[in-house]
Amino acid sequence: MTITARYADPAATLHVTSEIVTLQLAHRSVRRFTPRPVTDDELAALVAAAQSASTSSNLQAWSVVAVRDPQRKARLAALAGNQRFIDQAPLFLIWVADLSRVHRLADAAGTGGVPEGTDYLESTILGFVDAALAAQNAVVAAESLGLGTVFVGAVRNRPEQIAAELGLPPHAAAAFGLAVGTPDPTEHAGIKPRLPQGAVLHHERYDAAAADAHIPAYDERLGAYNARHGLPGTWSERVLARLAGPQSLSGRHRLREALANLGLPSR
Repeated sequence: MTITARYADPAATLHVTSEIVTLQLAHRSVRRFTPRPVTDDELAALVAAAQSASTSSNLQAWSVVAVRDPQRKARLAALAGNQRFIDQAPLFLIWVADLSRVHRLADAAGTGGVPEGTDYLESTILGFVDAALAAQNAVVAAESLGLGTVFVGAVRNRPEQIAAELGLPPHAAAAFGLAVGTPDPTEHAGIKPRLPQGAVLHHERYDAAAADAHIPAYDERLGAYNARHGLPGTWSERVLARLAGPQSLSGRHRLREALANLGLPSR
Protein backbone atom coordinates (compact mmCIF):
# COMPACT_ATOMS: atom_id res chain seq x y z
CA MET A 1 0.00 0.00 0.00
CA THR A 2 2.71 2.50 0.93
CA ILE A 3 4.51 2.18 -2.41
CA THR A 4 1.32 2.93 -4.34
CA ALA A 5 0.59 5.87 -2.02
CA ARG A 6 4.14 7.18 -2.35
CA TYR A 7 3.75 7.48 -6.12
CA ALA A 8 -0.07 7.83 -6.24
CA ASP A 9 0.17 5.06 -8.81
CA PRO A 10 -1.71 1.77 -8.36
CA ALA A 11 0.78 0.11 -10.71
CA ALA A 12 3.82 1.00 -8.55
CA THR A 13 5.49 -2.03 -7.00
CA LEU A 14 8.58 -2.97 -5.01
CA HIS A 15 9.98 -6.47 -5.14
CA VAL A 16 12.53 -5.89 -2.38
CA THR A 17 11.55 -4.29 0.91
CA SER A 18 12.14 -4.32 4.67
CA GLU A 19 10.65 -2.85 7.83
CA ILE A 20 12.87 0.19 7.47
CA VAL A 21 11.94 0.74 3.82
CA THR A 22 8.25 0.40 4.70
CA LEU A 23 8.70 2.99 7.45
CA GLN A 24 10.46 5.36 5.06
CA LEU A 25 7.79 4.96 2.38
CA ALA A 26 5.14 6.00 4.91
CA HIS A 27 6.93 9.24 5.79
CA ARG A 28 4.86 12.40 5.86
CA SER A 29 5.25 15.87 7.30
CA VAL A 30 3.37 16.34 10.58
CA ARG A 31 2.15 19.84 11.40
CA ARG A 32 -0.22 19.10 14.28
CA PHE A 33 0.95 17.50 17.51
CA THR A 34 -0.55 16.28 20.75
CA PRO A 35 0.64 17.95 24.01
CA ARG A 36 2.70 14.91 25.04
CA PRO A 37 6.30 15.98 25.62
CA VAL A 38 9.22 14.39 23.82
CA THR A 39 11.15 12.78 26.66
CA ASP A 40 14.86 13.20 27.33
CA ASP A 41 15.32 9.51 26.54
CA GLU A 42 13.62 9.95 23.17
CA LEU A 43 15.76 13.00 22.42
CA ALA A 44 18.90 11.05 23.30
CA ALA A 45 17.85 8.30 20.89
CA LEU A 46 17.29 10.82 18.09
CA VAL A 47 20.70 12.41 18.62
CA ALA A 48 22.42 9.01 18.77
CA ALA A 49 20.78 8.09 15.47
CA ALA A 50 21.82 11.45 14.02
CA GLN A 51 25.42 10.92 15.11
CA SER A 52 25.40 7.55 13.37
CA ALA A 53 24.96 9.21 9.97
CA SER A 54 27.85 9.53 7.57
CA THR A 55 30.03 12.62 8.00
CA SER A 56 32.68 13.96 5.64
CA SER A 57 36.19 13.03 6.85
CA ASN A 58 34.65 12.46 10.30
CA LEU A 59 34.65 16.24 10.75
CA GLN A 60 31.17 16.06 12.32
CA ALA A 61 30.61 19.68 11.29
CA TRP A 62 27.17 20.07 12.81
CA SER A 63 25.42 20.66 16.11
CA VAL A 64 21.77 20.68 17.17
CA VAL A 65 19.95 22.95 19.61
CA ALA A 66 16.93 21.43 21.34
CA VAL A 67 14.30 24.05 22.16
CA ARG A 68 11.39 23.29 24.50
CA ASP A 69 10.81 26.65 26.19
CA PRO A 70 7.45 27.99 24.91
CA GLN A 71 8.59 31.61 24.81
CA ARG A 72 11.72 30.80 22.82
CA LYS A 73 9.70 28.61 20.44
CA ALA A 74 7.31 31.52 19.93
CA ARG A 75 10.19 33.85 19.10
CA LEU A 76 11.68 31.31 16.71
CA ALA A 77 8.29 30.81 15.08
CA ALA A 78 8.03 34.56 14.51
CA LEU A 79 11.43 34.55 12.84
CA ALA A 80 10.55 31.50 10.72
CA GLY A 81 7.46 32.59 8.87
CA ASN A 82 5.03 32.56 11.82
CA GLN A 83 4.38 28.86 11.34
CA ARG A 84 2.04 27.83 14.14
CA PHE A 85 3.23 24.24 14.41
CA ILE A 86 6.61 25.44 15.71
CA ASP A 87 4.77 26.82 18.76
CA GLN A 88 2.65 23.70 19.09
CA ALA A 89 5.39 21.08 18.76
CA PRO A 90 6.76 20.01 22.16
CA LEU A 91 10.29 19.94 20.74
CA PHE A 92 11.91 22.13 18.10
CA LEU A 93 15.36 21.09 16.94
CA ILE A 94 17.59 23.60 15.17
CA TRP A 95 20.26 21.85 13.12
CA VAL A 96 23.42 23.92 12.81
CA ALA A 97 26.14 23.87 10.18
CA ASP A 98 28.90 24.24 12.74
CA LEU A 99 32.46 25.14 11.79
CA SER A 100 32.99 26.92 15.10
CA ARG A 101 34.25 23.76 16.76
CA VAL A 102 37.34 23.59 14.57
CA HIS A 103 38.14 27.21 15.41
CA ARG A 104 37.98 26.35 19.10
CA LEU A 105 40.24 23.35 18.46
CA ALA A 106 42.78 25.65 16.82
CA ASP A 107 42.61 28.08 19.74
CA ALA A 108 43.05 25.24 22.23
CA ALA A 109 46.06 23.93 20.31
CA GLY A 110 47.78 27.21 21.09
CA THR A 111 49.72 27.28 17.85
CA GLY A 112 48.30 30.59 16.69
CA GLY A 113 47.11 29.01 13.47
CA VAL A 114 43.76 29.88 11.93
CA PRO A 115 41.79 27.15 10.09
CA GLU A 116 41.45 29.18 6.89
CA GLY A 117 39.90 26.22 5.11
CA THR A 118 36.63 26.96 6.92
CA ASP A 119 36.31 30.18 4.90
CA TYR A 120 35.64 28.38 1.63
CA LEU A 121 32.37 27.36 0.01
CA GLU A 122 33.35 23.68 0.20
CA SER A 123 33.44 23.83 3.99
CA THR A 124 30.11 25.64 4.22
CA ILE A 125 28.51 23.04 1.97
CA LEU A 126 30.12 20.30 4.05
CA GLY A 127 28.54 21.68 7.23
CA PHE A 128 25.08 21.88 5.64
CA VAL A 129 25.36 18.40 4.12
CA ASP A 130 26.55 16.87 7.40
CA ALA A 131 23.64 18.52 9.23
CA ALA A 132 21.13 17.25 6.65
CA LEU A 133 22.43 13.68 6.79
CA ALA A 134 22.29 13.70 10.59
CA ALA A 135 18.79 15.18 10.70
CA GLN A 136 17.36 12.68 8.23
CA ASN A 137 18.69 9.86 10.39
CA ALA A 138 16.92 11.50 13.34
CA VAL A 139 13.66 11.69 11.37
CA VAL A 140 13.70 7.96 10.61
CA ALA A 141 14.49 7.23 14.25
CA ALA A 142 11.66 9.51 15.40
CA GLU A 143 9.13 7.81 13.15
CA SER A 144 10.27 4.39 14.37
CA LEU A 145 9.42 5.60 17.91
CA GLY A 146 5.95 6.75 16.90
CA LEU A 147 6.88 10.43 16.68
CA GLY A 148 6.22 12.78 13.78
CA THR A 149 8.34 15.56 12.32
CA VAL A 150 8.41 18.38 9.82
CA PHE A 151 11.46 20.20 8.49
CA VAL A 152 11.50 24.01 8.65
CA GLY A 153 13.67 25.72 6.07
CA ALA A 154 12.28 29.10 7.10
CA VAL A 155 14.91 29.39 9.85
CA ARG A 156 17.08 30.61 6.95
CA ASN A 157 14.74 33.56 6.37
CA ARG A 158 16.50 35.58 9.08
CA PRO A 159 19.75 33.77 9.90
CA GLU A 160 21.39 36.46 12.00
CA GLN A 161 18.37 36.81 14.28
CA ILE A 162 18.08 33.04 14.67
CA ALA A 163 21.77 32.87 15.56
CA ALA A 164 21.34 35.61 18.16
CA GLU A 165 18.29 33.88 19.70
CA LEU A 166 20.21 30.62 20.03
CA GLY A 167 23.53 32.16 21.07
CA LEU A 168 25.37 30.58 18.16
CA PRO A 169 29.11 31.32 18.08
CA PRO A 170 30.85 32.76 15.01
CA HIS A 171 31.35 30.25 12.17
CA ALA A 172 28.00 28.55 12.81
CA ALA A 173 24.61 29.01 11.13
CA ALA A 174 21.19 27.41 11.45
CA ALA A 175 20.62 25.12 8.48
CA PHE A 176 16.98 24.20 9.17
CA GLY A 177 14.60 23.39 11.97
CA LEU A 178 12.76 20.19 12.80
CA ALA A 179 9.51 20.18 14.76
CA VAL A 180 9.07 16.91 16.67
CA GLY A 181 6.18 15.45 18.63
CA THR A 182 3.43 12.87 18.74
CA PRO A 183 1.22 13.27 15.64
CA ASP A 184 -2.30 14.53 16.27
CA PRO A 185 -4.51 11.71 14.92
CA THR A 186 -7.13 14.25 13.82
CA GLU A 187 -4.77 15.97 11.37
CA HIS A 188 -6.07 15.71 7.81
CA ALA A 189 -2.92 14.65 5.98
CA GLY A 190 -1.57 11.87 3.86
CA ILE A 191 1.50 10.57 2.09
CA LYS A 192 2.44 13.21 -0.49
CA PRO A 193 3.19 11.61 -3.86
CA ARG A 194 6.70 12.00 -5.24
CA LEU A 195 7.94 12.20 -8.79
CA PRO A 196 7.99 8.85 -10.59
CA GLN A 197 11.34 7.12 -10.35
CA GLY A 198 11.79 7.60 -14.08
CA ALA A 199 11.91 11.36 -13.50
CA VAL A 200 14.84 11.17 -11.09
CA LEU A 201 16.66 7.91 -11.86
CA HIS A 202 19.09 7.94 -14.80
CA HIS A 203 21.19 5.01 -15.99
CA GLU A 204 24.79 5.67 -16.97
CA ARG A 205 24.07 9.16 -18.40
CA TYR A 206 21.57 11.92 -17.68
CA ASP A 207 18.58 11.82 -20.06
CA ALA A 208 16.53 14.99 -19.59
CA ALA A 209 13.95 14.22 -22.26
CA ALA A 210 13.13 10.78 -20.88
CA ALA A 211 12.99 12.08 -17.31
CA ASP A 212 10.80 15.08 -18.09
CA ALA A 213 8.32 12.93 -20.00
CA HIS A 214 7.07 11.73 -16.59
CA ILE A 215 6.19 15.21 -15.32
CA PRO A 216 2.72 15.68 -16.89
CA ALA A 217 1.39 12.52 -15.22
CA TYR A 218 2.92 13.60 -11.92
CA ASP A 219 1.36 17.05 -12.22
CA GLU A 220 -2.01 15.37 -12.55
CA ARG A 221 -1.43 13.10 -9.54
CA LEU A 222 -0.07 15.80 -7.26
CA GLY A 223 -2.73 18.23 -8.41
CA ALA A 224 -5.37 15.75 -7.25
CA TYR A 225 -3.57 15.31 -3.90
CA ASN A 226 -3.32 19.08 -3.47
CA ALA A 227 -7.01 19.54 -4.23
CA ARG A 228 -7.93 16.99 -1.55
CA HIS A 229 -5.89 18.93 0.99
CA GLY A 230 -6.97 22.42 -0.01
CA LEU A 231 -3.80 23.40 -1.87
CA PRO A 232 -3.87 25.08 -5.28
CA GLY A 233 -1.87 24.17 -8.35
CA THR A 234 0.16 21.37 -9.83
CA TRP A 235 3.73 20.48 -8.91
CA SER A 236 5.15 22.39 -11.89
CA GLU A 237 3.13 25.49 -11.06
CA ARG A 238 4.15 25.44 -7.41
CA VAL A 239 7.84 24.85 -8.18
CA LEU A 240 7.93 27.75 -10.65
CA ALA A 241 6.14 30.03 -8.18
CA ARG A 242 8.47 29.05 -5.34
CA LEU A 243 11.57 29.83 -7.41
CA ALA A 244 10.23 32.75 -9.45
CA GLY A 245 12.77 35.24 -8.13
CA PRO A 246 14.21 36.87 -5.00
CA GLN A 247 10.74 37.99 -3.91
CA SER A 248 9.66 34.35 -3.61
CA LEU A 249 12.59 33.32 -1.42
CA SER A 250 11.27 34.91 1.80
CA GLY A 251 14.51 36.72 2.58
CA ARG A 252 16.79 33.83 1.67
CA HIS A 253 18.06 35.64 -1.42
CA ARG A 254 20.58 37.31 0.90
CA LEU A 255 21.82 34.08 2.45
CA ARG A 256 25.39 34.49 1.19
CA GLU A 257 25.58 37.90 2.91
CA ALA A 258 24.06 36.47 6.09
CA LEU A 259 26.51 33.57 6.17
CA ALA A 260 29.42 35.98 5.78
CA ASN A 261 28.07 38.01 8.70
CA LEU A 262 28.01 34.81 10.76
CA GLY A 263 31.63 33.96 9.97
CA LEU A 264 31.04 31.66 7.00
CA PRO A 265 32.26 33.74 4.03
CA SER A 266 32.01 30.79 1.61
CA ARG A 267 34.51 32.33 -0.78
